[in-house]
Amino acid sequence: MVSKAAGGALPEGLERPLERLLGKAQAGKLHRAFGLETVGDLLWHLPRRYAKRGELTELRSLVPGEHVTVVAKVRSVETRDLQRDARGRPRSLTSITITDGSSELELAFFNQAWRKAELHQGVTALFSGVVGDYKGKRQLTHPDYELFDEEAGVDAERWAQQPVPIYPATQSLATTKIQAMVAQALDSLDVVRDPVPAEVRAEHRLMSLLEALRMAHQPETEQDAYRARHSLAWQEAFLLQTYLLATRDWFDTLPTQPRHPGALLERFDAGLPWQLTDDQRAAGDAIAADLASGTAMHRLVQGEVGSGKTVVATRAMLTVAESGGQAALLAPTEVLAVQHLRSIVRSLGPELAAQLQPTLLTGQMPAADRKRAALAIAAGSARIVVGTHALLSERTTFAELALVVIDEQHRFGVAQREALRAKGIHPHTLVLTATPIPRTIAMTAFGDLDVSTIRSLPAGRSPIKTFVVDPVERPAHFGRVWSRMREELDAGRQAFVVCPAISPGKLEGIDRSDDEADASAGTRPLPPVDDVVTTLARLRERPELRGKVLAQLTGADTTEQKDAVMRAFRDREIDVLVATTVIEVGVDVPNATMMVVLSADRFGVSQLHQLRGRVGRGEHAALCMLVSSVDPESTARERLEAVASTLDGFELAEVDLEQRGEGDVLGAAQSGGRSGLKVLRVARDAGIIEAARDAARAVLDADPKLLANPALRLAVDRRLDPDARAALVTA
Repeated sequence: MVSKAAGGALPEGLERPLERLLGKAQAGKLHRAFGLETVGDLLWHLPRRYAKRGELTELRSLVPGEHVTVVAKVRSVETRDLQRDARGRPRSLTSITITDGSSELELAFFNQAWRKAELHQGVTALFSGVVGDYKGKRQLTHPDYELFDEEAGVDAERWAQQPVPIYPATQSLATTKIQAMVAQALDSLDVVRDPVPAEVRAEHRLMSLLEALRMAHQPETEQDAYRARHSLAWQEAFLLQTYLLATRDWFDTLPTQPRHPGALLERFDAGLPWQLTDDQRAAGDAIAADLASGTAMHRLVQGEVGSGKTVVATRAMLTVAESGGQAALLAPTEVLAVQHLRSIVRSLGPELAAQLQPTLLTGQMPAADRKRAALAIAAGSARIVVGTHALLSERTTFAELALVVIDEQHRFGVAQREALRAKGIHPHTLVLTATPIPRTIAMTAFGDLDVSTIRSLPAGRSPIKTFVVDPVERPAHFGRVWSRMREELDAGRQAFVVCPAISPGKLEGIDRSDDEADASAGTRPLPPVDDVVTTLARLRERPELRGKVLAQLTGADTTEQKDAVMRAFRDREIDVLVATTVIEVGVDVPNATMMVVLSADRFGVSQLHQLRGRVGRGEHAALCMLVSSVDPESTARERLEAVASTLDGFELAEVDLEQRGEGDVLGAAQSGGRSGLKVLRVARDAGIIEAARDAARAVLDADPKLLANPALRLAVDRRLDPDARAALVTA
């Protein structure tokens, strides 16, 4: 099995299994802790920071339960005898106090009195372990440590300032052990073929791959570490851009039947009750040119919530239907799929809908309905198909799949998207997202797509006022939320209440569920998570909502339950819908004018913006209340204030990128969190990405098959789709 460490290919010695270098036991620890398998994997496990022997770590900031690595000086040493153990053997405790000059930390060594010979007063060392709490004092028990020989070398000042790498570590793999393993790995390498061509490295003053890896792990100065990381970030960007551009070039070679607009599109446009916006027309013109080109389209349409992306996609569907082709729209949830189908049927009108037979296919449909839908799709009578993952089933076949539309693409992995495309012969691909994408992300995660942007909103959309409500800081304001909701309901309008969980402890659809540190920062404890079941019961008891109809909607409900609730809500039979993020996208109820998001700190910026887009879709002004009791100084509160300050999704996307990172830009998960990139940071390294893209384009233009760049060819080959790989490697 070839490991795909960040940075692309692992040529020659970098491919060597760690077991052959370090032995089975040590390699097993690295694999269990970090998923590392090869020498290359280990060398891309880069230091997370650098310490200096001459600079002590601030100890007062250490948190119990964390695995830490600190630089500190021994202040005092004491060994005392303890009660004998059950077998009568003597026991002792050696307590060592270390300090940074202003605060202290205790080290505890049981039955290891000999430690005081090494860790005597005045010694400086690197200590690693898990912070414990013993009788109110922070403590490291049996920590790993590395002594600093303050008399080593003739240049004491240089020695004191030399960076010491601090690695992501675990209790069983301290940073000092990883340092030793990395040194062994570096010593095992003589020559590493560099995927970045020599002329590119020379032009941009980059280190070779091996030199950069050595310098990142064993820098002599801070400048060495900076230069090494710059070169490694450049390499990641270059390989990523070469992959994306090679994929883009491959798509441009896929022949497909040209599709031209005709009477179907003319009838559709004539029946629209509004004029298309300039952005919608521009996106439509670009799509029409792609469909008529004779090669497969691969385009992303991004736009604000409610900007009319579905109309643009429907017009593309009608263009392929004109010549008998089928279009399939893949949605991430059943609720969204149903909403899309109804929206399409409504926009087509009775005559076009009867002619094109828009058909729904989801996994939760009754078996008889699912069979009828599958037969219509296979026969080709259903020329517009909307569905969820059921469309990907091997049992689902199309008569002539000509266009694949992926909605909210970040919910699907690469393999899932390709599984649908494989059901046709080089079908066109149109990707939709209501999550505005920063330019740098577009160049990375979507660098193989052409991009159209819809910024303007259709006429008639109402403004939305957004407020952050803190029940702890201002409890009266929280009470006012519900009386304000009563005012909206009495005026004949409706409201949403959104919670992060279905029931206590059962989160649903939260993209920040593993990121509580930013919410708990400050003096307040982390507030409990609101859930639909508990909230619904509480709201039914509130005097402000007495006499009003409340209902719930979650992802755990059956298809029939979801459909019945949404129908009742649209028909104004329900006043307040208490829901999870199942209503995040695609739900269109123009009469809903107020949304209250409880435990709002548990949602990401883009997710809150998406949720807010469910109100203000009609003629009346709308309100969105973000309820949270997190500390006012926390980054979670900053996130909420940012959402409240603007309705510009593109501005908020930049905020989200700064706070959360870019996600795994080549993996299935592209919604933030931990990045698959090791050094490159999309939010920070826009200049590197742009320069690397230009360099990759020049290399591919001069050498499309990469025959003159075998190391680069190998790196790109390992990332490419199998069909694209075959096209690339064919001489």
